[in-house]
Formats: sequence, structure tokens, C-alpha cells
Amino acid sequence: MITSVLVANRGEIACRIFRTCRELGIRTVAVHSDADENALHARVADAAVRLPGTASVDTYLRGDLIVRAALAAGADAVHPGYGFLSENADFARAVIDAGLVWIGPPPAAIEAMASKTRAKQLMGLKPLTDVTEADLPVLVKAAAGGGGRGMRVVRQLSDLDGELEAARAEAHSAFGDGEVFVEPYVEGGRHIEVQILADTHGTVWPLGTRDCSLQRRHQKVIEESPAPGIPETLTAELHELAVRAARAVDYTGAGTVEFLVGEDGRAHFLEMNTRLQVEHPVTEAVFGIDLVALQIRVAEGSALETHGALENGAPRARGHAIEARLYAEDPARDWTPQTGTLHRLAVPSASDIRLDTGYADGDTIPVHYDPMLAKVVAHAPTRAEAIRKLAGALERATIHGPTTNRDLLVRSLRHEEFTTARMTTAFYDRHLPELTTPTPDPHAPLAAALADAHGRSRFGGWRNLPAQPQVKRYATTDGEEHEATYRHAREGLTADGVKVVHADARLVVLEVAGVRRKFEVTRYGDRIHVNNTTLTALPRFPAPTTQHAPGSLLAPMPGTVLRLAEGLTTGSPVRAGEPLLWLEAMKMEHKIAAPTTGTLTALHAVAGQQVEVGTLLAVVV
Repeated sequence: MITSVLVANRGEIACRIFRTCRELGIRTVAVHSDADENALHARVADAAVRLPGTASVDTYLRGDLIVRAALAAGADAVHPGYGFLSENADFARAVIDAGLVWIGPPPAAIEAMASKTRAKQLMGLKPLTDVTEADLPVLVKAAAGGGGRGMRVVRQLSDLDGELEAARAEAHSAFGDGEVFVEPYVEGGRHIEVQILADTHGTVWPLGTRDCSLQRRHQKVIEESPAPGIPETLTAELHELAVRAARAVDYTGAGTVEFLVGEDGRAHFLEMNTRLQVEHPVTEAVFGIDLVALQIRVAEGSALETHGALENGAPRARGHAIEARLYAEDPARDWTPQTGTLHRLAVPSASDIRLDTGYADGDTIPVHYDPMLAKVVAHAPTRAEAIRKLAGALERATIHGPTTNRDLLVRSLRHEEFTTARMTTAFYDRHLPELTTPTPDPHAPLAAALADAHGRSRFGGWRNLPAQPQVKRYATTDGEEHEATYRHAREGLTADGVKVVHADARLVVLEVAGVRRKFEVTRYGDRIHVNNTTLTALPRFPAPTTQHAPGSLLAPMPGTVLRLAEGLTTGSPVRAGEPLLWLEAMKMEHKIAAPTTGTLTALHAVAGQQVEVGTLLAVVV
């Protein structure tokens, strides 16, 4: 029996695995980089071991250090989570060779399927080699790993070499493996996958289907189970293919076989992920199982038939589940990741609502890793009820800190194309502008101003004179400035056209056109959260700001300069939109392009340089 598990991962997945381990009475061990020294997963584990450094390649991708940590902490098993080394056969072998239990598939199965190129060969498919105009569009894809990293859509043949180079660099940084390949890009399709679970006794469970079509940068945003609108014949076909893939490599443990279903209803094999998936909670909710607990029991040699009520040899499905990934990012600004302090994260308590997170109130969101804050999952008897429940939970959630994609998630769930199950992987390509149009509450600035005025003197020295109007200025996250005007009167605080029913430092109640509304106000320095609207208090007399020359390129986020465009030097002619350099932040690569056609008059960026938000990188005039 396993008594102590080291999780070779961080954040949300480590915390989620620790939760199951505690329920099973298993001791937990965390590993953490220097950037994660005070991270939640390091705090909640029974023991934690430091991996010196901050970059993934020096810490979470160092299998030798992780095995050493497991032995030093007295763990007898290793769970890889997802990402990092979870699909690395050499790491799995190192764990086993050290006398530890590997909670995952056999190294040979990982080797056969973890490389997408080898997986395609096993399924009788081949990647494209000599790409021509007739093949376009194509998808450049990392052979190892996932999560959208190392992926590029190429629509012009002239862009292929550059995108291949970019994909190799990103894949090597994220997975320690720079191998990439090219395959046809199926547009207008749906991303459908099958969760499988196999034991060492020859049993393979196909656990329904999941639809993961809502993606940004080829990374999933909203997932659900079962996939809606899929004919039973196609579901049966996908199950058969998934089981066949598992049996072909003598698979054991949890895994996922992914497909792209085209508009013609044909299924195209994408890959087999030999690990647990981020979206596994929707399968757990529908089948009433704990996949992590079953992974552990399979690793201990237990037979799947001994766990759960079975129907036709597998657990029974019930209802519908939907998961939304909450990211610290700004979808309106090219999905730019955000960092800073997460002051508060809370989802209303409700039946069949689940919150998986790797953060607690007051934690800092680091720049080095994926910007996902949490997963919110809703389960209900029907899809429509699950949508309503999840959208309502997200809308009522308290999220104080950096900009997130919360509004995008709520609008996506309520979009007619999603509610009628007509979404495809191009959903955000078509609808992003309408889903990210700012809609700040017009009364939020007034509520913020009234809360700030709480406790101030109602009258000045001349009590027989009417009080002068008080004006406060605020900026919303889209940069728009708003003024709020109110007065101190004998009957209390007043505002034109609005009745102030109540106002204190935390709660303001306003009556507008006969309707009373509550505004919860929370302030962190100059940052103010009024319900779901975030404001920044502006000074009455703005301080002088640093002036930059026209055409200045500033770092949009903290990160590392990965590389510069080949041959780029001061004096180089550049075209508008031409890539000049690439930044890496939060495990994603971000292209910095020329804002206009002109000449590069200054170049301050250097490969390997760490930059902060607003750092001057280059000037084009």
C-alpha cells in the first residue's frame, strides 16, 4: 500500500492531488521552486522540498532533483500531475529505478503515445513533410507536452519557417523537447476527447466524451461532459478508437484520447495524452468517481471492477458537468497574462459547484508559470441547468486582484452559439470583440466615491451655505476615465438623479428609478472593486509621467526576452506588424511587433533580459 506521495508538479493540480491523498490517509510531499516557496501547494503538503531556481527548466523539469526529493522526504510513490514531466518516459523510468511507485502509465506506453509524431504512426497516420500552398492552412505542433504551447497556425507559406522556429523554441522552453511537426489544420471543427482508465488486469474503461472546443491559443477555456449533440454512433466509434489505442500500448492508469470532429462529422485523431487532464473534474462529476484515487489504486494493483457501481462494465453516467478555467489574463489585450496579488477569490457555496485552485487570499501570482487561477465546475441534471449554475457562480464570485477572464467566461456560457451547442474551435476567432466589450457598471464610480466619503464631516465652517459638490475621478480597466459627483447635505450624502439609501465604507445602497441596488466596495490602495467592476482612483492633480518617444515599444508584461528577429539592429527598416522580438511570460510566448512601418532607431532589448511592465524595448519611427 502507498503511504506517502510526492507530486511532481505545482499549483492547482498539486493541491487537488493532495486533497485526495488526505482522504485516503496518504502523506503528501510537495516540491517547489524559489518562486513558489510560499505557494499554496507548498504550504498545504505534509512536507516540502526546495528545487533551487525559478525557471521551469531548472526546477520542475529536473527529474533527477525530483527523484532525489522523493527519496529525501521518505515518499514511496510519485504522481506527475499534468504538464512538466508528466509525459516523460525517462522520468517515469527514473522514478521506478529508484524503487518508487510510479502513479501513471508504463514508460513504454508513454514513449509510444506521448510523442504526437509516434502516436500518429501507431494510429497509421503521418505528419506533413513537404508543405505546399495546397496544404494550407497547416498547424505546427510540439511533439511533446500540450496546453497550446508550441502550436502555430500557418496560413501563408512564407510564414512557415518562422513559425517552426518559434514553435521549437517555445516547446523546448515548456517541455525540454524542441521537436515539432506539421499537420493539416481542420477549421470549424469540434475538439472532442475520451477519458480512459485502465488497470493491470486487462480492464479499460471509456468514460464518456468531453467537448473542449472553446479554446484560446489552442488552450482549452471551457470544457464539458458529455459532449453535446454527438450522435450515439459517433460516441461509440470514439470509445472504440480510444480503447483500441489504450490496448495497443498496454496502457494502465488515466489517459485521454483526443479527436477533432469536422463539420462533416468525421473524427480526426489528434493525440493521446498519457496523463490526467486539467478538465478531468467534469468526468468525475458525471460518473461520480475520483480519478486520482483510482489512479492510486491502479498503481497499487487493484482491479477497477471492485470500485463503484457498474453498468455495462463501467461506472454509470448521470447529468451534465461544465468546467471554466479562470485565468489571470486580459482577453481584450491579446490574452496578456497578469501578475500581482490575488487579494480575494471566493465562489458562492452551492450544491454541485466545485472550486479547484492553487491560490489562497493574499497569494502572489508569479510571472514564471501558467496564469490559471482556478477551475470552477458545475454539475446538474441537464446541460441547460449546468450552464445556468456555472454562469451564476462565476458572476457572483468575488475576485479581487489582477484582471481576469471572468467576464469572458460568463458571456461565453450565455452566448447563443454555446447554449445551442453549435460552438467550434473558432468560437473566439469569431466572437472575441463582442465578448470583451467593456460594460462597467455606470453607478460603480459613485458607489466608490460614497464609500470613500463615509465618515467625513458633512459640513464645512459655514453651515448656512450649501456644501460644494465633491468630485472624484476613477479609471476602469479599459483605460476610460469616469467622474463621480456628490454633496454633503443635512439629510446625508446626495447625488443628482440617484437616491443614496445607505453608504458606509464597505456597502453602498442606491435607488435608481425606483430600484434599489447594493454595491459591495473593497479597496486595496488605489485599486477599488465595486461588485464586478474594478476601478483605479485617480489623483485630483495627476503626477508628471515619464514621456516616451513616439513609436516606443514597451513591455506589455513582466517576462524574459527570448530572442530578437534575425539580423535586427539599430537602423534596420521594419514593416508594420513585423515581429521584432519575443517575450516569454507565464509559460507562453508573446510576439512584439513593429507598430508602424519605419526605421528601428533604438534597440534596448537583449536576449535573456528580464523586463518589467513598461520597460522600453525598442523605438520605431
